[in-house]
Amino acid sequence: MGRRFPALALSLLLAAGAASACSPTSDPRPPAAADPTVSDPAAPSDPPPRTPTRPGHPRAVADPAASGEPAKNIILILTDDQRWDSLWAMAAVQQRLGAPGVTFSNAYVVNPLCCPSRASILTGLYSHHTNVWRNTPPHGGYPSFDPRSTVATWLQDAGYRTALVGKYLNGYEDPSVVPPGWDEWFAFLTGSSEGFGGSYRGFDVSNNGHEQRFGGDEPSYSLDVLERRSLELIRTTRERPLFLYLAVPTPHSPTIPAPEHAKDFLSGLQPHRPPNFNEEDVSDKPRWVQRQRPLNEQGIAEHVDGRQRKNMQTLLSVDEMVGRIVAAIDRQGELEESLIVFASDNGLFWGEHRLRTKLAPYEEAIRIPLVVRYDAAVADPASREDRLALNIDFAATFAEAAGLRLEGDDGASLLPLLRGEAPAWRERFVVEHLGPEIGLRPRVPTYCGVHGERWVYVRYVTGEEELYDLQLDPFQLENLADDPAYVEQLRTERAAMVRGCRPPPPGMRIGR
Repeated sequence: MGRRFPALALSLLLAAGAASACSPTSDPRPPAAADPTVSDPAAPSDPPPRTPTRPGHPRAVADPAASGEPAKNIILILTDDQRWDSLWAMAAVQQRLGAPGVTFSNAYVVNPLCCPSRASILTGLYSHHTNVWRNTPPHGGYPSFDPRSTVATWLQDAGYRTALVGKYLNGYEDPSVVPPGWDEWFAFLTGSSEGFGGSYRGFDVSNNGHEQRFGGDEPSYSLDVLERRSLELIRTTRERPLFLYLAVPTPHSPTIPAPEHAKDFLSGLQPHRPPNFNEEDVSDKPRWVQRQRPLNEQGIAEHVDGRQRKNMQTLLSVDEMVGRIVAAIDRQGELEESLIVFASDNGLFWGEHRLRTKLAPYEEAIRIPLVVRYDAAVADPASREDRLALNIDFAATFAEAAGLRLEGDDGASLLPLLRGEAPAWRERFVVEHLGPEIGLRPRVPTYCGVHGERWVYVRYVTGEEELYDLQLDPFQLENLADDPAYVEQLRTERAAMVRGCRPPPPGMRIGR
C-alpha cells in the first residue's frame, strides 16, 4: 500500500497551499517558468496570478487583439460517460470532425463526475472555484451552482443566440426555472441524484420554462428528440450566430440502444481485457481499492462485456446525429466558419482495477475523447494534438471564437493549438474529488492530485498516496509512492500538489 500521512497533516498542507499559492492559471509564461496550471509563487519570473474577479465569476471582455470574424456557430456536443478510446466506432465523428479538424490525444477532466465536470465546462473553473464538487448537495448538484456568469451569459451578451438541448446539471428539477443566458432551453429534468435513466425513453424536459412529457405507449427515443430540436435551431438561426450546447444522455447507464442498433456488436466485439482488467494484486493501491472484490464471471458478462456492447450501440446513434448536424450546418453555408467540439463529461471503467464506474483519479475515468473542427483556424487538418487539454479549456475556447477574452478562469483557449502556434502550455493539471459521493459505489475518499504528461500523483484525505509513471506503466499497475528509488520524484509531485490543490469545503465530514 502507498505511503500514508495523517489526514490532519494533509488538511494543513492544503490549507497552506491555498493561503500562499496562486490559483491554477492559463497565463502565458516564459518556458523556464512554472507550468501554467499548477503555478509556483516562488518563481521570480512569474507574473501576478490570475484570480476570478469574484470567486466563481470569471468575466468575458471584448478582445481588441482578436483577428478574423467571430464564429458563425459554436457547437458543443457532449456525451455522458464516454470513454476516450471508443472513437474507433464513430465514423462520422472521425470523418466529419476529425479529418478536417484536430483530435486531442491527451484530453482530461479535472473532476471525474458528471455535475462537477459540467459546471467546469460552463465556467472554465475548477470545482474548488465553482463549489460544485459532487452530483448532490451539499457542495454539489444544481443547487450549488451559480449560473450568473457562464459561457451562456458571455455569448448571449456578445450577440449569440444561446441554446441548451439535453442534460444541464444533476438536480435540475424545476421546469419553470431557466438559468440566465439561455435564449432557448430544452433541458432534462434529471432529479436529485446520478440516475436519470428516463432520459432515454419516457422523459420530462423544461421546454423554455414549461414542463413537457415525452412518453406514452410508444415513448420517444430521446436522441431523436434532441436531434430534431437541434436541427431546428440550426435551420432557424439566421439573424444571429448560434451557440448550441447539445448534451446527450449517451452512453450513461441504464444504457438503452435505439432499436435500429440493438443487434449491433452482438458478435465480433473484442472483449475488453487490458493488463489492468480485474487487477489481481491491488496490495499497492489505497484501501478503498483493496476493498473491491475481483469481478466474477457473471459480473464480467453483465457489467463489463454487456455494458461495453450497449455503450457502443448507443454511440452509433450519437455518431449518426453528429453527421446530420454537420450536414445541416453545411447546408446553411456556414461550416467553414463554425467551431464544433465533440467531447464527454468524463470517462468510465470497464473493469480496470476491479472498477465499473468513474470517480477515481485513474486514466479510464478522467481521460475523455475530444475532437475539434474549426476550418477557419485549423492549420493542420487530420492532426493529433498531444498537449494536455482540459474541460476547463472549453469556456476560454468558445470565448475566443466569439471575439472575447476570458478573465478570471482556470483554463486556456485551445485555438492557438488549432492554429499550430506554440504558446507556453501546461505541463500538469489538478484533479480533485470530494467524497464519498452519495449513492455511488465505490466510496472513493476525498483526494487531490497532479497529473502531468508522464507522472501522476494523488494524495487522499486518508493520508494514502499514489505515484505512477505513465511512460513505463500506462495502465497504472505499480504504485511507486513507497519505492525509495523515486523519493525525489515523489517530493517534486508533492510540492506541485500543495501549490495547486485546495482544501475541501470547511465543515464537511470526510468519509474514508
